[in-house]
Amino acid sequence: MAAPNRGRRPAGAQGKPGRALALILIAMVALTGGMFAAGEFTPRLGIDLAGGTSITLQAKSLPGQKDAVNETNMNTAVDIIERRVNGLGVSEAEVQTQGDNHIIVNIPKGTDSEQARQQVGTTAQLFFRPVLTVAAGGPAAPEPSPSASAGDKAKEDKETGTTPSGSPSPSTTTQGRAVTDGIKAPAASPSPSGSGEPKGSQSPEPKPSADPATGALEKQFTTLDCTDPKARGKLGDNVKPSDTIVACGLNGVDQWEKYILGPAEVDGRDVDDAAGQLDQTRGMWIVTMEFTEAGAKKFQKITSRLSQQQPPMNQFAIVLDGEVVSAPQVNQTLSASAEITGNFDQESAQNLGNILSYGALPLSFEEDSVTTVTAALGGEQLRAGLIAGAIGLALVVIYLVVYYRGLSLIALLSLGVSAVLTYTIMTLLGPAIGFALNLPAVCGAIVAIGITADSFIVYFERIRDEIREGRTLRPAVERAWPRARRTVLVSDFVSFLAAAVLFAVTVGKVKGFAFTLGLTTLLDVVVVFLFTKPVMTMLARRKFFSDGHPWSGLDPKRLGAKPPLRRSRRTTAPTTDPKEA
Repeated sequence: MAAPNRGRRPAGAQGKPGRALALILIAMVALTGGMFAAGEFTPRLGIDLAGGTSITLQAKSLPGQKDAVNETNMNTAVDIIERRVNGLGVSEAEVQTQGDNHIIVNIPKGTDSEQARQQVGTTAQLFFRPVLTVAAGGPAAPEPSPSASAGDKAKEDKETGTTPSGSPSPSTTTQGRAVTDGIKAPAASPSPSGSGEPKGSQSPEPKPSADPATGALEKQFTTLDCTDPKARGKLGDNVKPSDTIVACGLNGVDQWEKYILGPAEVDGRDVDDAAGQLDQTRGMWIVTMEFTEAGAKKFQKITSRLSQQQPPMNQFAIVLDGEVVSAPQVNQTLSASAEITGNFDQESAQNLGNILSYGALPLSFEEDSVTTVTAALGGEQLRAGLIAGAIGLALVVIYLVVYYRGLSLIALLSLGVSAVLTYTIMTLLGPAIGFALNLPAVCGAIVAIGITADSFIVYFERIRDEIREGRTLRPAVERAWPRARRTVLVSDFVSFLAAAVLFAVTVGKVKGFAFTLGLTTLLDVVVVFLFTKPVMTMLARRKFFSDGHPWSGLDPKRLGAKPPLRRSRRTTAPTTDPKEA
């Protein structure tokens, strides 16, 4: 006689449902505790629900480059723009490509959102250019009348802090952002006002530099009005790094100045790292820069030459998208590291450090469209989404109660567990990976209600099929599980595959729908295996369900059950030989 197989559990075995329930309970407690530990109690909302700005940027090749708009450069640009925007502290900013030559930047409503938009709009390459000439930002003033006295002229020079040549007098206390090697050399003394741009270097009537520009460039410089946004917007068009250019920039007292700048000698890609930080020793905000090995050689060369020049030709301009964002003076030869000092506050220091770190892009961009969603409109859309979800959930509940009666309790508990897991995970994904709940994601969560309920229905119907075959509830629950399990896994696999494909091939907000659908599909498998099945096993031992109460949803009479299988077994009659009959 063969020994019985003790290694395999029969189909009707009950298992240990308590272990599975304990596991999912521990997961729920851990996720909830994570919410409290992170200080996040609600999912982050996207701009279509919380309000914010969506910017569409169109990529263009830089002058002198062909076929630069490609997948590699676009992905590089996305990474840099994302770091620049998030470097400002803008939470939940979303940067992604759309099509072949567009980038979508979603900036949720927040304290720094407007500043982030300004930086997104200035996405061209970053260059360090030597300053040749600097003057006030308006058109050149008319020549002074011959009657102007020499005394008046001397008085004017004294008040403006300029020498007759237009350069700052040696005794003038400038508010220029002095560049020093670390903290070895002292910074220039900042004046009480302004944010650190050179003041004394401004001249009412600029003189040609030692490296004179062409006549056309001088004429453009003389007539340029930097206070005119249209005039400033044309300056960066079709400019090459090797060109001598005219540019505009704000000085320390928020007044426009215009510059003639020499060819670029260092570009943003030569900056390895930069940051605005508080110098505890001197009690002032500074901007530190670290250069790459190649950038250090270039920077040493330019600072060696500029440190020997007189103002304003001892300055180099940091130019972003054709605009001067800073024009510090050079006091000594520098190489791998440097610091910019001046009358910085925390915001201006960190902003300049962010531009230096993340300013170098392989492409130029233009704003194609800007869409702003108010918080009120976002709130209305969120309420509409929640109402739609509540209606869908109510319809599912009504159907379950009417058709499955007592079994609906298991389905509702499972839906509740699924909701808790989904809510806590979405809340934690906000600070973890920047996930923001948008309207398509809400739609994905609503669709998930039907997917989850469908899994319960599959299992319940398998149990009912077993009861119709004449089995009692406890064996029916266990024998129905393998068949229901295969169906649930196949169904959820198809749903997850569709969500994964949708997430991979789409752009924009549709990704939110695909992500939520995929997440809830995975959670459906977890809930069915670790909660629905164990709870069904435990309730099958209760008299209300095991005896087939009319309100249990498992009444054999209502289901048209056959007589018990043990009473319908056939007995084999002995064979009778016809010859013996």
